[in-house]
Amino acid sequence: MKRSRINDIMAEADAMIRHFGFTLPPFAYWSPADFQANAARAANVISARCGWDITDYGAGRYDQMGLFLFTLRNGRLADLQRGGGMCYAEKLLISKQDQLSPMHTHVLKAEDIINRGGATLVVELFGSDPAGNFADDRGGTVFCDGIQRDFAPGEKLRLAPGQSVTLMPGDWHAFWGDGGDVLIGEVSTVNDDETDNIFREPIGRFATVDEDTAPTHLLVSDYKKWLA
Repeated sequence: MKRSRINDIMAEADAMIRHFGFTLPPFAYWSPADFQANAARAANVISARCGWDITDYGAGRYDQMGLFLFTLRNGRLADLQRGGGMCYAEKLLISKQDQLSPMHTHVLKAEDIINRGGATLVVELFGSDPAGNFADDRGGTVFCDGIQRDFAPGEKLRLAPGQSVTLMPGDWHAFWGDGGDVLIGEVSTVNDDETDNIFREPIGRFATVDEDTAPTHLLVSDYKKWLA
């Protein structure tokens, strides 16, 4: 993805987030120089990979297959493993109209996916085989707004603003906006986007960036290079 396009997506996303009454934390608006100057104070933000995350899954077709994310807070895997402490994470996402977030599951992460505003969020669901692999002939059970719901293989849930679905490890899912763009909330257990996204197809989690201009703000995938 071109850096200029990433900068534009950040501005567009910030406007949509504000439209629905949310405001990102102050570090969201730091320039790269601000982040470098505050790297020591922001060590927790950096190590938890909180911040801007924009991906085309390495396919180069962001409007057709991509996702905007901002990680607001993220816990510690060590706390999750010992069963106490900061075991949770929270994100805001934007799924544009007909923009696919492709079929995937997680090994560790359970998550609530919440339509925070905009159009309808479509979530396509499949179950797993006993080894946790994608199974096109298996359904399963999820909770929608806390209410148990069985799903058939390939069933498409339609979540209006305010509605949600709880997904457990092994629940294979893809999603997109229908009828417009959707602001999504994600509340989950500790999030590790580098290792805990298992895609049905062999695709990448992060975009390759073409540095055609300077970044307005850093992506979480920039931290290793810019803040070393």
